[in-house]
Amino acid sequence: MPAAEIITIGTEILLGEIVDTNSAWLARELRNLNVDVFRTSTVGDNTNRIAEVIRETLQRADIIITTGGLGPTVDDPTREAVALAFGVSTIYLPELWDQIVERMQRFGRFPTENQKRQAYIPMGAIPIKNPVGTAPAFIVENGSKCVISLPGVPREMEYLAENEVFPYLRTRYYLNGLIKARILHTAGMGESVIDEHIGEFEKLANPTVGLAAHYGVVDIRITAKAASEEEADSLIAQVETAIRQKLGNVIYGVNDETLESVVLRALHSFGYTLTVVEIGTGGELSRRLSSSNNGAFLGGQILPALAKDQSFAETVSAQKNTTGASIALGVAVTPATGASEAEFFLITHHAQFAEKRGYGGHPKNVAAWGVNSALDWLRSRVNG
Repeated sequence: MPAAEIITIGTEILLGEIVDTNSAWLARELRNLNVDVFRTSTVGDNTNRIAEVIRETLQRADIIITTGGLGPTVDDPTREAVALAFGVSTIYLPELWDQIVERMQRFGRFPTENQKRQAYIPMGAIPIKNPVGTAPAFIVENGSKCVISLPGVPREMEYLAENEVFPYLRTRYYLNGLIKARILHTAGMGESVIDEHIGEFEKLANPTVGLAAHYGVVDIRITAKAASEEEADSLIAQVETAIRQKLGNVIYGVNDETLESVVLRALHSFGYTLTVVEIGTGGELSRRLSSSNNGAFLGGQILPALAKDQSFAETVSAQKNTTGASIALGVAVTPATGASEAEFFLITHHAQFAEKRGYGGHPKNVAAWGVNSALDWLRSRVNG
């Protein structure tokens, strides 16, 4: 199986002016092709530094994909950098220039002289015409290895990858398998405790199992390599079943399911409606519930602090009475360095519940942690 690395090119990424989404998209798609991505990197718009990174990467990877730096301006140096890395010059291809001219004339414009730079590629490279933009791409082969340079504009990059690059990779590297992942979402149990329960599975070679902790939730990733999707599903299912036996209701969803959507689905199935009061969260809970609303969420009250003449319980009770909701949930967070706190209050048809929890993470994360904890707290009581 070939190994790949992704190099994103652009000083604007290093300056934090834009976020690199190309690497994540390429990594997911290469996974589906059964290509291992072992490393991603970013380098600024400097010809020598780009060439140096490419030469270094060629020592490790079979497939190198670069994105960015193929525009018409002086600070688009990828063509020259790739040529430098291979010790060749760039050459002008009239057919690429014709394609650029034709595309721009289609929109009533004529390219400027500096756009001719885009018709140059490293000598010996395989040109890739770009029907959705003005920056042609190219592939440089080096024995069993290759460097593929794509535009940085995400939609252009994705189109050329899907229609030109991935078919090329399938043929060149005889790619007929895939890598498939399934994410199990958990709440109510810390990462270290989960690790104690399922550590044996984290030692597997195929599928592999890994943990990723967030704020009050932990993801379990099961990744299988197989010749077919059916085989991958079977491998994943065996491990998932065993993990579910270990963790039970700690697992609340899979893949794209969110904690809020799972809670709202449970409420809807029982015919319950929900209102909330949140203090100190900046409206995080209401936003998330609104984005997944299936009719069970009746809205909420967002407060910076409690009124001096009213308790937390009284505030939540008043909100329930005002909206007529079946259930009212209150969450109040108090950020503090090393000692943040969250308070929960719940009123159902027949009971009231209250709880306080401490949080030792960064104060800026206490709202996300508090909301996740409150949703899981509600989930356990709705389903219990």
